[in-house]
Amino acid sequence: MSSYRAASGGRSSNYEYVIARVRSRRASLFDDDDYRKLVRMGTSEIARFMEETEYETEMNALGARYSGSDLVEYALNRNLAKHFDDLLEWSEGALYNYIARYLRKFDAWNAKTVIRGLYSGADESEIEDDLIRAGEFGDKRIDQLLSAGSIEEVVDLLEDTIFGASLGDAYEVYEEQDVLVPLENAIDRAFYETLLDGLPSNPEPDSATGLYVQFLRAEVDFRNLRNALRLARSGAETDPAEYYIEGGKLFDQQSLTQLTGNMDNLVAAVRDSTYGDDLDSALSALEDAGSLVEFERALDAALLEYADKLSTRYPLSVCPVLSYILAKEREVDNIRAIARGREAGLSPDEIEQELVIL
Repeated sequence: MSSYRAASGGRSSNYEYVIARVRSRRASLFDDDDYRKLVRMGTSEIARFMEETEYETEMNALGARYSGSDLVEYALNRNLAKHFDDLLEWSEGALYNYIARYLRKFDAWNAKTVIRGLYSGADESEIEDDLIRAGEFGDKRIDQLLSAGSIEEVVDLLEDTIFGASLGDAYEVYEEQDVLVPLENAIDRAFYETLLDGLPSNPEPDSATGLYVQFLRAEVDFRNLRNALRLARSGAETDPAEYYIEGGKLFDQQSLTQLTGNMDNLVAAVRDSTYGDDLDSALSALEDAGSLVEFERALDAALLEYADKLSTRYPLSVCPVLSYILAKEREVDNIRAIARGREAGLSPDEIEQELVIL
């Protein structure tokens, strides 16, 4: 994917046009019945199934070079990038800028993927399998990252990006401790804090900017919640403040630090918050099953449901577009989990536990 074009000058946002296109795309996404069929198929059957869907172009283009779950993965990533490229191609004005800013999440994903791959000793092709070329980084930068011989080289290559300053500081900690957490957290914080940078702190609630900020704050809250729960479960002697991301409304740094040490209090605080109703089933799943993985799946589903609710309340806004981005990500993640699970010999029930199903 090429780098984003410049901001759309004085053009006004074309919400009606983009949302009409997004609704059409949303209607073609896989539903829960499709996932239940896929978990009972082998990888070759999954590939054939996908050839008869809107993934046909990618499956046919890549079918001569790849097979099995590799074919599925490459087709998924190429299709995702194509759809998000289209979003940017259609959009004008502030809407374009909102979408471009949000899609930098894939730059964060790719940066973390390359660093993890180098840390674990994966070869270049293995790392490339997991990259999603749907962010602001052009092919040249991604190819440079893939060719990097060390984590230090990756940090240097990202020096002129939104991740540069925080990664530079985190690299010193990484060198001392030889753990990836400081680097990954630096990337996440840079992405989320840049998301809200320059946006008004108290915009009109029902305005285009207000809705964008409302959704982004929810995503920051959910990320802080995920990190807090991981720390609470791990029992690690880590300062929760190191994980805290500015910009949400559920926690401030002090309250998050206090709650992280006590799982029951953390769950109670979320139940009493503005997200209590949206996360009710997720919180019950955490209390009942005690599985952090299940809770994280439930969190993903809850964020998507939250975006859908905003879309219903404010249909002519950026919310339907953000909701579609999350839904498309969910589809790709689910299909990837199914293909990998089947190739690894997991049972349908085991794979279904890995899926985000609403």
